[in-house]
Amino acid sequence: MTADATPPSADDAPVILGNEPGSFAWGVLAKRHPALVEQVRDAFPYGPAQHAALDALLEETTHGVIEPLAAGAHDRERWAAWGQGHFGRSWFDVPFLWAESYFYRRLLGALGYFEPGPWQGIDPFGPFKAAELRSATVDDELAALDELAGRHADVQGPALLGASLWGNRADLGFRLDSGGAQPSTAARTDSRLVADESAALWSLLPAGGAAASVHVVADNAGRELIPDLVLIDHLLHAGRAVEVVLHVKPYPYYVSDSTMSDVVDSMRRLARAQVQAARYAAEIGRRLWGAMADGRLVVRAHEFFCAPFPYDVMPDGLREEFAGATVTIVKGDLNYRRLVGDRLWEPTTPFGERVAHFPGPVAALRTLKSDVITGLDRDTVAALEASGQAWRTSGTHALIQMGGGP
Repeated sequence: MTADATPPSADDAPVILGNEPGSFAWGVLAKRHPALVEQVRDAFPYGPAQHAALDALLEETTHGVIEPLAAGAHDRERWAAWGQGHFGRSWFDVPFLWAESYFYRRLLGALGYFEPGPWQGIDPFGPFKAAELRSATVDDELAALDELAGRHADVQGPALLGASLWGNRADLGFRLDSGGAQPSTAARTDSRLVADESAALWSLLPAGGAAASVHVVADNAGRELIPDLVLIDHLLHAGRAVEVVLHVKPYPYYVSDSTMSDVVDSMRRLARAQVQAARYAAEIGRRLWGAMADGRLVVRAHEFFCAPFPYDVMPDGLREEFAGATVTIVKGDLNYRRLVGDRLWEPTTPFGERVAHFPGPVAALRTLKSDVITGLDRDTVAALEASGQAWRTSGTHALIQMGGGP
């Protein structure tokens, strides 16, 4: 089934909607998206046309009904098919995954991202991403890599996997409604891992082992993408993989999701890190640059990654790519929702059952920032519920889970 097809709805768990006041999904639609509209409005010197389009989008998403794309939009027919049954309804009454995805498509359209003109191709989230890359926090994180220089692969690997996992907390969209606060350093401890199947992942990627092919489906740019790239360098440099394919979004999406421009910016940030005395980071940057040049690191941007569907309806071409991978590492919360289905699963629902559709081994690396969760044991769920914390959505807990088809 292709991205143009209507996704199946045979599962029993209820699809997440945004119409329950106080729920996470409701908060995104009612609070996060309006805040984002205003932040984007203030980030650029837009003209009257963009301001009017933003005003109309804000009114529609909070008080109106879902409208189709304007006549003449390059992808109007595609979204007309994807949105059957949704247009004319409240944004809060359609599947949350679809509503979020369509919101970002409409936001880009309001700003002239797709149309010929001076604003075409301008990333509306670019200033937020750039500010994060310039931050002193990134300086400190790059300098800390020097501690791993020369260490054995069996030491580097778990450390860098952990950095890639917890780097998912650096989600700019997540911070829009958390006052900029980040979870405490206590979140780095293993006790915050609600599931840890990292041993199964490493068993597929022994240092100096077989000629593995690894695919990485990226999530956020900036402080998450940098540790992802560092992990990719480790896989290649330690001989755990002969090639890595990094999948990014074809255009800006979900505030901070990675595009090719973000990959380039992050690689440059690594390569110039030596001026901050982060010598190992600079070495990693140079190696990644070389890996791109000789084809060991390939970046791809399939349109399906901006589609409002779960991965069980991915196009055949993308399915064939993943089927040929030794393992696919899927990063972040949105990718997890698309992987298992954006539904209110019982937390003990087996992860393996939910990802059996995936065409090859898949590893999910995710900090928890939405309601969707699977694959937990009953004792873990009981302890988390008894804690009184918003453990599903606060970003203080994380998981590494393995599954997938043959």
